[in-house]
Amino acid sequence: MKTHNRASSAFTVAVTSRFDFLSDEYAVLFAESSASAFQHPMWLDAIYQKLVPHLKVDPLIVTVRDAADGRLVMLLPLVRRRHRGLRTIEFADLGVSDYVAPVASDATIETVAADPFTCKRINAVLKPYDILRIRKLRSPSIAVQRLFGATSCSEMSMGAYAVPLGSDFATWRSDHMLASYRKELDKKSRQLHRKGQVTFERLTDATMIKATFQMMREYRRERFDAGDLLQDPIYFDFYLDIAIRGQATLSRVYSVQMDGVQIAGAMNLSHNGSLLGLLTSFDHDNYKSQSLGSLLFEMVAKHAISVGDRVLDFTIGDEPYKVSFGAKKSPIYQILRSGSLSGAVAGVAVQRASWIKGLAHRFAG
Repeated sequence: MKTHNRASSAFTVAVTSRFDFLSDEYAVLFAESSASAFQHPMWLDAIYQKLVPHLKVDPLIVTVRDAADGRLVMLLPLVRRRHRGLRTIEFADLGVSDYVAPVASDATIETVAADPFTCKRINAVLKPYDILRIRKLRSPSIAVQRLFGATSCSEMSMGAYAVPLGSDFATWRSDHMLASYRKELDKKSRQLHRKGQVTFERLTDATMIKATFQMMREYRRERFDAGDLLQDPIYFDFYLDIAIRGQATLSRVYSVQMDGVQIAGAMNLSHNGSLLGLLTSFDHDNYKSQSLGSLLFEMVAKHAISVGDRVLDFTIGDEPYKVSFGAKKSPIYQILRSGSLSGAVAGVAVQRASWIKGLAHRFAG
């Protein structure tokens, strides 16, 4: 384990390749932070334990501690990788996380960012690199830019979509969905129920969760070309691990059955009153005409309202169906900073390249 450390007047900064994300100190930090479900202790533990070792990336975890008592006040979960021949530093996203953020409270981020010595130390421990690329930020925060020594933050080509939830499902539908769309889904629901006994449930049994994931993988294989992460054993194991370990705290897995046979499934993340869409799959061949994918989203929304969730977050991606459910688009940002001449040239190309549009596409309805 490689570690660098030096004290400033208020904070110490260290970089390490290993960190216990299931520790009490990280649990406290995360609970006090404004980070998302994608920085949850279990999520980051699985990323660094299950994905990082297999994806030819090096862990790069920056910790900021109170110099007086050693208390952890900020953590930056990063990785170092070779991307298109360039030495690249980015958040530990690895294609599975839709939002990134420093793990700290907003007040702490502002305080650390206002300390030039600490910001200088953060940037010093990250070197060497050609390009530092911080994507999927939910805010163009000046403080976050200062942490990484960046001078600008640009809006990404794709946005994120979310819709508020109320206390009553029927009212929510009326408030956020067009009458014509509600009528269409009601018709499709009647058609579906005429086919047999339809059952929707949230799964908590590990065996049932695993069976649902296997079903989801099969349905997605039939529908999508190469690139679906569930077809990769490494990613399949990652998602399944989160689904089973996190079912009481972080993850929710839903199943739709027709006469006892699974025909649809979904995996979501639950955090701080928001339910975040992650993976969905359904029997497209047999139930396309019943709009089973859309009915599944309705079923999930109804359950979310019943347990008191406040937001249904469809996360990143400009798929049209999200608007049909009343979701509003919000911008997503990225920071790019060069660390070499080749990085500076690449940074200009990245800003203009159309391939950015496809980098975060993972979600499938």
